[in-house]
Amino acid sequence: MDLSPEEWQAVRLSLEVALRSVALGLVPAVAVALLLVRGRFRFFPPGRFLLDALVHLPLVVPPVVIGWALLMLFGLRGPIGGPLHDWFGIRLVFTTEGAALATAVMSFPLIVRAVRLGLEHVDPGLEAAARTLGAGPLDRFLTITLPLMAPGILAGAVTAFAAGLGEFGAVITFASNIPGETQTLPLAIYTATQSPGGEAVAARLAGISLTLALALLLLAELIARRMHVLLGRV
Repeated sequence: MDLSPEEWQAVRLSLEVALRSVALGLVPAVAVALLLVRGRFRFFPPGRFLLDALVHLPLVVPPVVIGWALLMLFGLRGPIGGPLHDWFGIRLVFTTEGAALATAVMSFPLIVRAVRLGLEHVDPGLEAAARTLGAGPLDRFLTITLPLMAPGILAGAVTAFAAGLGEFGAVITFASNIPGETQTLPLAIYTATQSPGGEAVAARLAGISLTLALALLLLAELIARRMHVLLGRV
């Protein structure tokens, strides 16, 4: 497919932002999934339900609302963005890093859900047996829990990457639509549809977006099935 340098730039930036978003959200998502499945919440029983609702909030509210909330928090005058800029010179708003943050927030529930499903299929008896053999909490997690929940982690990461390629509302609200900086594939498609004679550009970019999304979703399913087969042979 013959793409212009600007179109290739949008494709490259989309892949970069999606990859950064997964790297940013993967470890916290695993931690939250562990807390939701294994946490006891003895002193505040409703805490599990409140945390679960908070985690899945980006799936049910408009992405523009998430982008606006990030703008209020991480803007140059926000309670987090202000100190980051004043003390460390870090600016997230209207940057590639900001686009990755917005994408990570939107795709975070997808990783948590996949990891949680994988963790719920881990037999607690295996960990109990390891405990009786003298394995500590870290050893049990690294040698038993983590390998068994690996299919969920990998599937969640790939699914979140695919979703990140298509994020629009939160990115344009928080990071704007800056060519070469924050203009990902969806934003480039939007720009093309608003430009006279841009239908051909929009069609090419939309085709690339659909192809990438479909390939990644198939890859996530393939990884999950393959990992389940391999773990079933152990």
